[in-house]
Amino acid sequence: MITLQTIENELLSHHPDADLNLVKRAYVFAARMHRGQLRKSGDPYIMHPLEVANIVAKHNLDAPSVCAGLLHDTVEDTEATIETVRYQFGAEIASLVESLTKLNKINFQNRQEAQAANFRKMLIAMSKDLRVILIKLSDRLHNMRTLGNMPAEKKSRISRETMEIYSPLASRLGLYGIKVELEDLCFKYIYSDEYKQVADMIAQTRAQREEYIEKVISELESHFKKFNIEAEVSGRPKHLWSIRQKLKRTGGGLETLYDVLAFRVLVPRSALCYEVLGHIHSLWRPIPGRFKDYIALPKQNGYQSLHTAVFGPDNERIEVQIRTADMHRSAELGVAAHWVYKEQGSSQKRRRQPMSPDETFVWLRQLLEWQRDLKDPNDFLQAVRVDLFEEEVYVFTPAGEVKPLPRGATPVDLAYSIHTDLGHECTGAKVNGRIIPLRYEVQNGDVVEIIRTRGSHPKHDWLKFVKTGRAETKIRAHHRSEANEQSYIAGQEVLEKVLRSHKYSLSRLNKEGRLKELVEHFRMSSEKDLLISIGYGKLSPDKVIEFLFPSEVAEVQSFDEVPTQEFNQAPIANHSQNAILVDGEDGLAIHYPKCCSPISGDEVVGFVTLGRGVTIHRSDCPHCYDYDPLRKVPVAWNQSRSQNRPVELRILSDDTQGLLASISQTFRKSGINISAVNCQTSDENSAINDFTIMVKDISQLKDVITQLKQISGISEVIRITN
Repeated sequence: MITLQTIENELLSHHPDADLNLVKRAYVFAARMHRGQLRKSGDPYIMHPLEVANIVAKHNLDAPSVCAGLLHDTVEDTEATIETVRYQFGAEIASLVESLTKLNKINFQNRQEAQAANFRKMLIAMSKDLRVILIKLSDRLHNMRTLGNMPAEKKSRISRETMEIYSPLASRLGLYGIKVELEDLCFKYIYSDEYKQVADMIAQTRAQREEYIEKVISELESHFKKFNIEAEVSGRPKHLWSIRQKLKRTGGGLETLYDVLAFRVLVPRSALCYEVLGHIHSLWRPIPGRFKDYIALPKQNGYQSLHTAVFGPDNERIEVQIRTADMHRSAELGVAAHWVYKEQGSSQKRRRQPMSPDETFVWLRQLLEWQRDLKDPNDFLQAVRVDLFEEEVYVFTPAGEVKPLPRGATPVDLAYSIHTDLGHECTGAKVNGRIIPLRYEVQNGDVVEIIRTRGSHPKHDWLKFVKTGRAETKIRAHHRSEANEQSYIAGQEVLEKVLRSHKYSLSRLNKEGRLKELVEHFRMSSEKDLLISIGYGKLSPDKVIEFLFPSEVAEVQSFDEVPTQEFNQAPIANHSQNAILVDGEDGLAIHYPKCCSPISGDEVVGFVTLGRGVTIHRSDCPHCYDYDPLRKVPVAWNQSRSQNRPVELRILSDDTQGLLASISQTFRKSGINISAVNCQTSDENSAINDFTIMVKDISQLKDVITQLKQISGISEVIRITN
């Protein structure tokens, strides 16, 4: 059981001058505030803050961090206030506790908007002081250790959010001990059957595996001693989640378990790492393609080590990591191993600076940039997941500069990582001296030269293959800027034409200050935004005229008579029969694309598109990602309107006589018209029948699909989307 003395001893081992009195006062305050509270396990609640503080201390953090670990739940779960904490323990600790209190309210649900908003809060907290996220990770680790007392649904949900967000964050911060334990705990609760299977496999071979580990260590130590190499050798099996992933990839079983043994060799100096590597490769045959030099090319979180895989004793495959003691310390403690000290005054006392992202954590600054630039929550979360999860590849510029990129990145991603203008003006690339397509996925060691053409612009098609959030953000921003300028000009001319019918003009509107009135009335941020909205079609000029000339509304020329085709190529007119309401309003032009064919009752999203009014997609349609998120408008089905819409159904069936007649009769009984049919048969006595039918809503579609599935000979009914 963790005691205050345990925490103090751990803290002193890293910080001999730590203020233990401050820690004692924090413990007493937390114990008093949590008195009488119990956890789900029945343990006194104070045991949780003690465990969190101990994990914090073990990761080299300072006394204020340990105090924040003890106090992290007091403001949220007790009568304590942040003002009380500030008065009792000072501004630094209060700031940590306040940030943690906000993070504790984060609950990663399925709703993308909520998840994106909450992750943004976490990024902002991290950017101010990395200790916040380190304490939060310690909190999450202990919660996962004690998750067994929770209901099954809650265990699964918490484990999934941990695997999706917290474990990769721990990895990015270099906290591999926390990462590994979180992954194994998540594995236990998300895939319980697989977890038991892997754990049983490990248990069955434990004695054999331990004997083999001792054999490898003994051979290495004897070899190093022969050559007077000072080295510390250790061995262990990989953690269970890693084994599970490996077995999934290879499809292996018990016989492949030696492949998951990992050995570590610690040496005093960096140069000795390479010497040891040579000895290991001379001792045992290396496995081609499995060597990685993270000393010369460190990971973005600062991790350094040599990795190799060899056929060890008995021709079994093993993995070996070679590093110095300092590298090992950094690998275990991650960012916490890199504190910045600052001399203060003549007393020469050292004071720790708040942990903020420096050059080691470029990825964090990138995430912060994306959270500012990527407005659409789906785009933002996709960028986050790519950056957190993807393995890195290392490429070289022609000048020899090393650039880390996520696996699958292209020369366009590299261009944008160097400079936005270079990305915009990228028209080609050479890899290792050969011209390649821009969608080429760069590989480790590639020398990539960007071909630049001044004055060129990024292609919208690049969004289909770029990998990094930075590239995607910059491309979208460029096209959004161009579209805004076009819409601004269109908006000016459209409004001018409408005003002319009232013997008015845009210049007069501006001179009289009425343009500002419009900005305020329609809650726009500027006059330019007002005109852009009109140009896009988001704001109907009819609404502008209603506000400017309320007494003349009855005589106002309908907007569909105004010749705006030269701007939008299609009139945005009074479509009073629309089955879709845009932002609660009827009357805008609506376009339904063929890709997903939405019908009443489908969850839909709308995007303003020049020339088509508002384009309606099903919310799960992949083509939604092709649109600028700023063009997204709230849409809903008009319950007072009924409109038949086409739906494509694929019916898989036996090739039997009379089946088509039964299908047609089912459609007829449901009041559904068939507009197109395409039937194909195969040699295996089966048929694929594609029908285009007209239905009024999702309820009618579900009913007829249910009836079709009851027909003998039909195996499956699928709604087709392109």
